[in-house]
Amino acid sequence: MTGRLTLEELERHATAGRVDTVIIAAPDMQGRLMGKRFTARHFLDAGHEETHCCNYLLATDMEMNTVQGYEATSWAKGYGDYIQKPDLSTLRLIPWAEGTALVIADLLDHHGEPVPHAPRTMLKRQLERLAALGYGMNAATELEFFVFRESFEALSDQDYARPTPISPYNEDYHIFQTAKEEALMRAIRNGLMAAGVPVENTKGEAEAGQAEINVRYAGALETADTHLLVKEAVKEIAFAEGRAVTFMAKWSHERAGSSSHIHQSLTKDGAPAFFDPAAEHSMSETMRHWLGGLLAHAAETTLLLAPYVNSYKRFCVGMFAPTKTVWSMDNRTAGFRVVGEGTKGVRVENRIGGSDLNPYLALAGQIAAGIAGLEGKLEPGPSFAGDAYGGDGAPEIPKTLREATDAFAGSAMLRAALGDAVVDHYVHAARWEQADFDARVTDYERRRFFERA
Repeated sequence: MTGRLTLEELERHATAGRVDTVIIAAPDMQGRLMGKRFTARHFLDAGHEETHCCNYLLATDMEMNTVQGYEATSWAKGYGDYIQKPDLSTLRLIPWAEGTALVIADLLDHHGEPVPHAPRTMLKRQLERLAALGYGMNAATELEFFVFRESFEALSDQDYARPTPISPYNEDYHIFQTAKEEALMRAIRNGLMAAGVPVENTKGEAEAGQAEINVRYAGALETADTHLLVKEAVKEIAFAEGRAVTFMAKWSHERAGSSSHIHQSLTKDGAPAFFDPAAEHSMSETMRHWLGGLLAHAAETTLLLAPYVNSYKRFCVGMFAPTKTVWSMDNRTAGFRVVGEGTKGVRVENRIGGSDLNPYLALAGQIAAGIAGLEGKLEPGPSFAGDAYGGDGAPEIPKTLREATDAFAGSAMLRAALGDAVVDHYVHAARWEQADFDARVTDYERRRFFERA
């Protein structure tokens, strides 16, 4: 049993007793899969048409608190239901869970209309805008994460105070060091491949215990769906192996952070739209204008790439996370790196996003900014050469969640592209995230002030 399923194939697996459970799940604001486990028989009889969930799933924080102040739903409005409508093109076996298949759902309101602030809806609508201009988008999201010797339960019991990376030193491309985590990584690669996810490779990243997984370039919606499935697989398989993992953007101030670089390019009539063999760096006019839009609106879209207070701890000099919104040719110090020069695979790599991003929101923001570049014929300016960390006068990536939220809230481009109600929904989420953090007393404060103050 491998890969994607049709309903007819699921029927055969269920009749033979090979599949007894089907998960229906939709992406939430934080980029998690939220839903229910169905008996395979009920899914085949009725569940494949629709099921329902509480609409608070798009109005909670990471702790699932019922945050007040949202226009879409509240205690005053009674926290009603959304429809979860399975997208049967995403139905697949997930071999790391015995006898189980999974399908990703869209969220609809009581009238059957897509919920505007649902992450999958947001990405779909930006892709529709792009299609109206005659383009399609391909993308890939490189996911980095840390692997620890302890289990999730052990770390939770000690309040996550002393995680031990599975390897003791930088394992970037290091075959011996990554051999120490290979039992886990092999299970992840093979499990995802058997689920129909085209994994290219895993590798050690530039820190002790840090791993990266890469999946084949694909259409933007498929890439976002796959991104969620990869994170779910990594966590579930790590749990089964007795290991903990984290996708925090920055789990320790002494360690490098974890990113989710977004590679992106456009197609037109099925052909690469970024490639022009006669142009400088083989970048077509379309590519220049797209990159111009990404740069012009980088500050406004940062919230969609770095959604939490912790996300901004990653942006520091000398740890391969960017600090400036400049573009450069194959330069890992820049916020935007152009790679694949001279080939049909020439593309833009956005290096701003952390591994904590929601891929639907991140890609929706990139498309909105790129379209603004196409429509306004924006130019990216000359490429940056050298160490971008020292790029005096270059535009800075927002340094805090507050700064990024203000830029997002004040973006006329995003309000036109996403809608005022959608922007305001995510502004409220970000401001709640900041306020909740501001109210907390941290370990740092206790260590620094308990005796000395």
